Amino acid sequence: MTLTTAPDFSSAQFLGMAPFLRMSIAGVDFSSITQELIAQAQNNPDAPVLWMNLATAMMSLKHEALGLQIQEQALAMQRVYHWPARQTPKLRLLMLMVPGNLSANIPLDCLLENSDIDLLYYYVDANSDNPLTAPIPEHDVVMVAIGASDEQENVLLRLAFALCGWPKPVLNPPKSVSTSERHNASLLLQNVPGLLICPALHTSRQQLQAVAGGQKILAEIVEEHDFPIIVRPVGSHGGHGLQKIDSAAEVALYLAQTEGEAFFVSRFVDYSGSDGLFRKMRVVLIDGKPYACHMGVSAHWMIHYVNAGMYEDADKRAQEARFFNEFADFAERHRAALDAISQRTGLHYIGIDCAETQDGKLLIFEIDPAMVVHAMDDDVMFPNKQVHMLKVKNAMREMLFQRAGKALDDKE
Repeated sequence: MTLTTAPDFSSAQFLGMAPFLRMSIAGVDFSSITQELIAQAQNNPDAPVLWMNLATAMMSLKHEALGLQIQEQALAMQRVYHWPARQTPKLRLLMLMVPGNLSANIPLDCLLENSDIDLLYYYVDANSDNPLTAPIPEHDVVMVAIGASDEQENVLLRLAFALCGWPKPVLNPPKSVSTSERHNASLLLQNVPGLLICPALHTSRQQLQAVAGGQKILAEIVEEHDFPIIVRPVGSHGGHGLQKIDSAAEVALYLAQTEGEAFFVSRFVDYSGSDGLFRKMRVVLIDGKPYACHMGVSAHWMIHYVNAGMYEDADKRAQEARFFNEFADFAERHRAALDAISQRTGLHYIGIDCAETQDGKLLIFEIDPAMVVHAMDDDVMFPNKQVHMLKVKNAMREMLFQRAGKALDDKE
């Protein structure tokens, strides 16, 4: 895979997530770069940018606990980080973020590589009554760049109060972000024609143990549910702890292997196609308009693009190319469902993981503004993907300029 111009890892520039994701996708071993970052940080212990870069590198290498400790150290010194535009800057976007792992916030730098937009990463103080404790840098528009989860409910409430009467436009306001939390979204999007989302219902380990032990049947703890079901720990992301369960015996095995005291339970929907394969699409809504980001094809119902075999299988890539090229038809088929997501959440920017059911409905797995969206795939292996991802990048840029009241004189 061809890399774009690599950032200078030896500098003190804030790197964000993009260069590490790009190397991961390209299969580049950046452990030596991480060692270089460790040396830099140790030689400059009072340089928070270096520690923040190291934190991102560690989490990108799956050393999440260590990465979070390093991030905490950086934030104790500094809460605002500047990701400079790669072209002459024309707009300053203030991104309000929370401390956390790589899925906690919108990784907008991954989409806006080589742009003319300055990104100001402002990590709010999640433990303070006033989350905006650091000085506010000059900016043109604000985005609440936080992904919705149970853990962020309180900080989003405090941010809603802090942003009342804000002098600049606010995108993804806190109240709207909360609508995309898994349980909230599963209730909010009920009774939409052509849309299917299975309610994510809370249950406890104790209740599931009662089912596993035969003291209760499933319908007694989760009304109107029967096997098969999908179970995941509350607060989990990226498929961690997510499992399809077909019987009470499998519940017992799942609990023995999975930590946590609170769980989401949902009905399993078989969304396989006539060929037995499953297809999961990632779509983003930008100011209410849908754009295609990718489609994963797999023989397994739980699809993650990185392990679906897309890089190894030319036929799967050809299917994804058809999805891109025929996306206008897809968007028209599901226009009412997509419009409802935009209108009911009130979000200016949101990611959607979805599929089509065997009877033609839009099946929603998850909505989340913090989904990773990027244009980093190799243009030789994915020859038409860059054309479609450029539409996403331009739409994002256009929305930011329009909301900021700035003239959009050209495109990237």
